[in-house]
Amino acid sequence: GGVITDVSLLLPQAPSSVNVAMFGCDTFEKVIRTFRLARQSMGEIVSACEFMDRTCMKAVNEQLSLSSPFPDPHPFYFIVETSGSNQEHDMDKLEAYVGRVFEEGAADDGVLATSKDQAARLMALRENIAPALKQLGYNYKYDVSLPLGQMYSLVEKVRKVLQSVEGSHIGSYGHIADGDLHLNPISPRYSKAVLGMIEPFIYEEVAKLRGSISAEHGLGLKKANYLKYSKDSEVIEMMRTLKEVFDPNHIMNPYKLLPWK
Repeated sequence: GGVITDVSLLLPQAPSSVNVAMFGCDTFEKVIRTFRLARQSMGEIVSACEFMDRTCMKAVNEQLSLSSPFPDPHPFYFIVETSGSNQEHDMDKLEAYVGRVFEEGAADDGVLATSKDQAARLMALRENIAPALKQLGYNYKYDVSLPLGQMYSLVEKVRKVLQSVEGSHIGSYGHIADGDLHLNPISPRYSKAVLGMIEPFIYEEVAKLRGSISAEHGLGLKKANYLKYSKDSEVIEMMRTLKEVFDPNHIMNPYKLLPWK
């Protein structure tokens, strides 16, 4: 925690050229290859690299009536968005990238938006995952970061743990460029037994994979007591000592970040 004494807000000009492509991939390894090709081919104009799995796509299709651009389902989907100032230049790079993806067999299907409306519809599939998954039952939400090659292995491990839970689902999606995974085990209703099956199991597995139990959403209240899975005890004590210096009365963000005593 800290004390905010001043804030400056910079509002950059909105890009005049925004393009989107989406790919269907039959393995997570292909998702990684497609992502890496995007960085190699279009690095300076890439503004978003997202992935979602079959459960997420099915949920947005069936729960929110948002249509998939593909006639057949795939285990994984990868979305890349580019943002720039020259539409012709950006589209040329994106088209060359799409061609390279299929030449190298990095994806199994793909679609390139040819209008702003089509681009918006593709991005809506990713942006509406959370409300779609909510319709399937109670979501136990986890936001973790993992090495790219190990990201989906955690999902598969949690799926095995919950295979005996009737009516359970696991939806996963995330910002692949950051190694950020949104993991959503789902049961028909909240269950302490289900929670006991996945916690601290998920945190233990993240630690084994040398990831972090908190990615973009922070530790907050729920994860404070699990900080030990991402930080050594010596580091945690140093953090506690620094907090005591600046906040001896524990009035700034109480009970957040550091394990409770």
